[in-house]
Amino acid sequence: MLNRLLSGDYPRSKVLAVILVTLLLGLAFAPFLFPGVKALSVAAKVLIFVVLVASFDLLLGYTGIVSFAHTMFFGIGAYGIAVATTRLGPTWTALGVGIGGALVLSLLLSLAVGLFSLRVRAIFFAMITLAVAAAFQTLASQLSDITGGEDGLTFKVPEILSPSFEPFDDPFLGVTIDGRLICYYLLFVTAVALVLALLRIVNSPFGRVLQAIRENEFRAEAIGYRVVVYRTTSSVLSALFATMAGAMLALWLRYNGPDTSLSFEIMMDCLLIVVIGGMGTIYGSAIGAVLFLVAQSYLQDLLRLGHEATSGLPWVSALLSPDRWLLWLGVLFVLSVYYFPTGVVGRLRAAAARKAG
Repeated sequence: MLNRLLSGDYPRSKVLAVILVTLLLGLAFAPFLFPGVKALSVAAKVLIFVVLVASFDLLLGYTGIVSFAHTMFFGIGAYGIAVATTRLGPTWTALGVGIGGALVLSLLLSLAVGLFSLRVRAIFFAMITLAVAAAFQTLASQLSDITGGEDGLTFKVPEILSPSFEPFDDPFLGVTIDGRLICYYLLFVTAVALVLALLRIVNSPFGRVLQAIRENEFRAEAIGYRVVVYRTTSSVLSALFATMAGAMLALWLRYNGPDTSLSFEIMMDCLLIVVIGGMGTIYGSAIGAVLFLVAQSYLQDLLRLGHEATSGLPWVSALLSPDRWLLWLGVLFVLSVYYFPTGVVGRLRAAAARKAG
């Protein structure tokens, strides 16, 4: 059963297996282990980014495609939910229509970008996707009648997912059961299902062909594989998973705007998380997302404590100012790349292989 779920792609490291199980249980019981609005929001964002980054890793890590249009499909998923619920009301039908419409649009756009752009060299493809993503963000900002423009769209979700929905009078294990908690577990189940689907894809014969194309495109073509078809299919699948991640984001926030799901900053975050976790390892998206988002969310709080504790040392206190959290985040990223050049997963698997050998 476990072999089927993981598609035969085991962690191959006891330490990595322990970390992954800990993360899974931590996210599963996050509302009870880490009560509070901020902690729950960070956990939900981790779930969303695990799916988004894993879908991006399908492109970058497994196929060797550098695309800057990934957040465009993320935004399409978010706007699909936002526009549909704004027009049709807070119903499950609206959510279904929004997700379905977003998936169809992402399918068509990714197919067009793939067919017209994947024949060019990698750097030119990256530039084309960057231009397409920038154009789509501008379009989303200007079509105010549909997207709400720069202000975005605030919408309602079905009552069972609303914070005001409280089916039980008494708390369970000290936590109030409400629509927000139900929404979180909907995201959790969706994220686990999508990650397992991605594991199945990358460990299938199709996924092995993608890795062969990444390693040597000319050799794969010489063997008889139609490289353009495989690369385009990978691009389409990656876009569809990113669209689902965007829908998850909109469902959680109950709001979407250009800066929320289409900003270039999100694209950079995806790149950083992939590098931290390890390219070409779906597991790396989970570890990288947790490390990056927890650091991003709580680094300021830690620096504030350090700033107050070293108030008698002006230079140290100034260096630990909460306003310099981006500096320290950059330092942490540089150190992680230096000590984990193949990512956390790559380093742990290599260590396990050396120990076994």
